[in-house]
Amino acid sequence: MRYAHEVGKVRAAEQALMARLPDGALMQRAAAGLASVCARLLPAVYGARVVLLVGGGDNGGDALYAGARLARRGARVRTVQAGSKIHQAGLAALRAAGGRLLDENEAADAIAAADLIIDGLTGIGGTGGLREPHARYAALASESAGLVVACDVPSGVDASTGRVEGTAVHADVTVTFGTHKPGLLIDPGASHCGVVELVDIGLGPDLPDPDVVAARPADLLPPEPAPESDKYRRGVVGILAGGDAYTGAAVLSVGGAVHGGAGMVRFASVAHPVELVRQRWPEAVTTVLDPGPHESAVLERVGRVQAWVVGPGLGTGDAAESLLHAVLTTDLPVLVDADGLTVLARRRDLLARAAPTVLTPHAGELSRLIDATRDAIEAARLDHVRRAAAELSATVLLKGSTTLVAEQDRPVRVNPTGTPRLATAGTGDVLSGLVGALLAGGMPAIDAAATGAYLHGLAARLAAAPAPGPEAPITAPDVIDALPAAFRALRAG
Repeated sequence: MRYAHEVGKVRAAEQALMARLPDGALMQRAAAGLASVCARLLPAVYGARVVLLVGGGDNGGDALYAGARLARRGARVRTVQAGSKIHQAGLAALRAAGGRLLDENEAADAIAAADLIIDGLTGIGGTGGLREPHARYAALASESAGLVVACDVPSGVDASTGRVEGTAVHADVTVTFGTHKPGLLIDPGASHCGVVELVDIGLGPDLPDPDVVAARPADLLPPEPAPESDKYRRGVVGILAGGDAYTGAAVLSVGGAVHGGAGMVRFASVAHPVELVRQRWPEAVTTVLDPGPHESAVLERVGRVQAWVVGPGLGTGDAAESLLHAVLTTDLPVLVDADGLTVLARRRDLLARAAPTVLTPHAGELSRLIDATRDAIEAARLDHVRRAAAELSATVLLKGSTTLVAEQDRPVRVNPTGTPRLATAGTGDVLSGLVGALLAGGMPAIDAAATGAYLHGLAARLAAAPAPGPEAPITAPDVIDALPAAFRALRAG
């Protein structure tokens, strides 16, 4: 796992460690790690044109001491000071190594000509938009042809949340110290970070439990068939999806479950989507439901399952509400998506249940569930997914540029395999079936949601680039077809 801690916890750990170290030792550790990464990025340190963008905080000191190390190796290091304050000891070390402080009227040309720029304008405590002259220097750095290396977090990115308000540095590499910060993993901040390099400065023993975690392949263990397995032990997932208006959602959600490892898929809907599922997925066991509201015994007609998926393409009328009511009054895990979420927005009382419930909204769907605007959710995804998990008493998988999975009082899971190529019709239906299969296989709700999101993104990447060369556009069926390869890649580590 990659563990991320919010700023308050990082500050407390730094204070505890500094109390045991000689004065300035922690900053020197950070500067040494930063300088080492920068040296690796440059074709040659000697003669390289390096520009430091330095504010008045500790990250400015880190940048200055790192610049001094590069200057001692022959780099031509120049410093642009933003604001009235600067770390005096760091500036003295830089000057002693041969670096110099530029006049303000020299800054733009130096930034444009730099081979490498170190962003130390603000630190992890920075919130809100960048003020001048910081915003101007951030924009110049982002437009420069040189490599941009952010110190701890790109200036203008909220380290704890990933919020970006106004101008922010677009880094090629971010060198972060001690632990990841949530804003490095969550959009929009994550999109400003480039490659993130973690430098160990010794905070580990003083850090509490993380606020956010991002899984690596070894952390995800989807169930594998055992020698004694049969289709029932592998998990039977029931899917209530599709209707006369949206037949594709039925086919795609069943496909996600079939290729997601389910031992059996039981599918129920009105006649037309059932016929399409039979044609595309003959292994699915199907039940035709009459149009209109359903009696309470409808689930008995579908058959015994270990988990339910309800909602994709189902409609939002009385029939959909009666099916949603039926599954949410069971004691089985239930995943609700798409139209099911729209129904839940007017029937939140249905979420008062003890069994696991997984909700898989995008920002627009979540806005109806928790009374927040879509723009507000996109700007502060971490805050809103936590709020949703607490208010709705559910596992919430918030789809989007960064997929987040939240349960109350647990670290938020960040999916690292997301790709913009999933922004195409039907891929969410595939995800629903996939996560439903993992739930039916016995995975806890948060693990099933996080593992499903990981496999879903990985399958999309494999589908888009099955061979070396440019990635190709993909469709939802391409994601289904690539799921077996995604499982193999995950288990291979």
